[in-house]
Amino acid sequence: MSLLSRRHFLRSASALIALPALESFGFRRFASAASPAVPAPKRFIFLGFGFGVTNETWFPDPKTTGEKYPLPPGLEPLARHQKDFTVVQGCRHRFSDNPHGGSTFWLTGANPFSEPGQSFHNTISADQIAAAQLGKETRFTSVQLCSSEPASTGHGAGLSLAWDDHGKPIPGFETPLQAFHKMFSPETAPLAQRKAMLLQERSILDTVLEDVNDISRGLNKTDIDKVSEYLQSLRDIETRLEKEEKWLTVEKPKSPVSAPGNGLAGREEIKVMYDLLVAALQTDITRVVTYRQPISSLLTSIGVKVAAHDMSHYSPGERMAASQTRDVAQSELLAGLLDKLKATTSPDGTTLFDHTTLVFGSNLRTGHYLDNCPTILAGGGAGIKLGQHVVLPKDTPLCNVWLTLLKGSGISVQSIGDSTGTLTALS
Repeated sequence: MSLLSRRHFLRSASALIALPALESFGFRRFASAASPAVPAPKRFIFLGFGFGVTNETWFPDPKTTGEKYPLPPGLEPLARHQKDFTVVQGCRHRFSDNPHGGSTFWLTGANPFSEPGQSFHNTISADQIAAAQLGKETRFTSVQLCSSEPASTGHGAGLSLAWDDHGKPIPGFETPLQAFHKMFSPETAPLAQRKAMLLQERSILDTVLEDVNDISRGLNKTDIDKVSEYLQSLRDIETRLEKEEKWLTVEKPKSPVSAPGNGLAGREEIKVMYDLLVAALQTDITRVVTYRQPISSLLTSIGVKVAAHDMSHYSPGERMAASQTRDVAQSELLAGLLDKLKATTSPDGTTLFDHTTLVFGSNLRTGHYLDNCPTILAGGGAGIKLGQHVVLPKDTPLCNVWLTLLKGSGISVQSIGDSTGTLTALS
């Protein structure tokens, strides 16, 4: 206020209506007093990893619950954030019976044999339930990050943690550079050309729909089911085209981070992916992000020579030491991500951390054990109690955690997977 007086500001305001909202004049305080604040949007981050954790040194002592519990060695790098995350024990998916299924059912909790005559069935994942409601106003309904390395048998490269409302897998960006260009790089094609391309896609789609309707007559039930599934995939394409048309003339935001280089792997890849997901939420191009993280390349990058699958079947010695080293590396990376979420502020003075729900976990505990799925919850988005160690009754549905987080974030949902209700222990 020393350089520009309040009187000067008012005189300017009488002559020019569209003055900028200058914080130097206390605009933030004036605005908050004059009108109700618009609540910041809720956001979700789901971070999944394969091959479990080290049972003996990752989980806190189940006898020590509540606040101020001693952190086990595998979680020690998270000490500076201990009051801001909660560790949950006791959860599993009732229908999980395939430890080699990767993270296929981690966010869905589906029964793979629930459809008669089908050997595989999946349902919508928790992130996509959130995205359907939170992604209506953003350029990307959700963003899926993954890795070029297969998670395990049955879940190949390029597949993410996300499954759509028909139980179909949603592909993800395999490299940081690919993700950066899609989210932030300006479109190189002229607007007229992009409009023409969308129009051509629509024309092709209309033609295919006509052809499908023509051949649908006289089909048996099995073929009708196949055609129905195909039609639904066409409708999904139509929805995507509608959204692309909506954002066609809107420039992408400037990225708050630099474009990553090629060839990143392991620890550096995860670190840059974390930077990108923060940038995506910060610029509000999406409000829901999933990331299926690499493990094999992470081990290589931290000097571990044991193969990921061998490591998960550890016994005291080299394999167990490798597993413990991996745990510490992952906790260090997660601590860095929490630092960034807390450091990213909004105009109202809150942080990205305050409005985001972060989940960090795996579909299995270790080896082939599918019970007590490792689960860390952080962020203020869902209004859960943080700084806690919660031990739930054995085999509590993990989907009860997802349901609690979704409902706590204002998402309208009745159930997910094998959920039986929300968890009062988290609220």
